Parts: sequence; C-alpha cells; structure tokens
Amino acid sequence: MTNDDVISTLNGLIETCKDGQDGFKTAAEGVERSDLKSTFYDLGQQRAQFAGELQTLVRELGGDPETTGSISASLHRGWINIKSAVTGKDEAAILNEAERGEDSAKKAYTDALKQDLPVNVKSVVKTQSEAVLAGHDRVRDLRDSANAATN
Repeated sequence: MTNDDVISTLNGLIETCKDGQDGFKTAAEGVERSDLKSTFYDLGQQRAQFAGELQTLVRELGGDPETTGSISASLHRGWINIKSAVTGKDEAAILNEAERGEDSAKKAYTDALKQDLPVNVKSVVKTQSEAVLAGHDRVRDLRDSANAATN
C-alpha cells in the first residue's frame, strides 16, 4: 500500500467513527431509559476517541485527517434512519438503527484490516476493531431484548 492508500483507509475509518459518534448521540437523546442513554453516550465518546487516534496517525503519515462524518453532517448509510426512529421515541426501532450503524462500522474495520497496513497502524485499527465488535454485540443484545419485550 502507498502512504496515500493508508491515509485514505484511515480517513474512511475516521468518517465511520464520526458517523457513529453522531448516531449514538442522536440515539441517546431519543431514549428515556438511563441505561440506554449511558450506553449510547459511552459508545459515542469511544468513537470520538477512536477518530482522534486515527487523525493522529494520518498526521504522522503526513496527511490531512478527515474531520467530519460522511456526506458532511448527514449520517452514514448505517445510521440513516436514526432520526425518524428517535422522533417516534420507539426504543426498539432506535436500537435496530444503532445496530445497523454498528454493522456498517464493523464492515469498515473488517475491510480496513484486510489492507496491507503498516504494523503500527494495523495494531491501532485491530484494537479499535475489537472494541467496535464488542460495541456492536452490546447494542445487538440490547436490541434483541427490546424486541423480545415488544413481542
């Protein structure tokens, strides 16, 4: 991989993290349960931290780090329906959309790890990927229990 390819891959992950950060913030604002609010805020903060770490790597590689989510200010494919779910205050729908957003993040990290990244970059991406997977599973489990409660 060229240096530009590595920077491009990292900038894609930064967009994914920013999208997750925005999506989780929106989700947290749309739920009443304090445990869900806390989970969503925690995951949003985690994604903000991840974006910061990736931006530092991009700078170290001599690139300009991405500072916004995809399609500037609008949310990524995975998070596209979060606003309507929040408007309806439907906890199960919000969890469904959050899990969809996490599917997108999981895929972005899986794709990045298939790249021939420098060792230091791959190490950071792998660590973040494991945390994204854990966040995905946490949201999925919350979604499953919310869906079971409504059925």
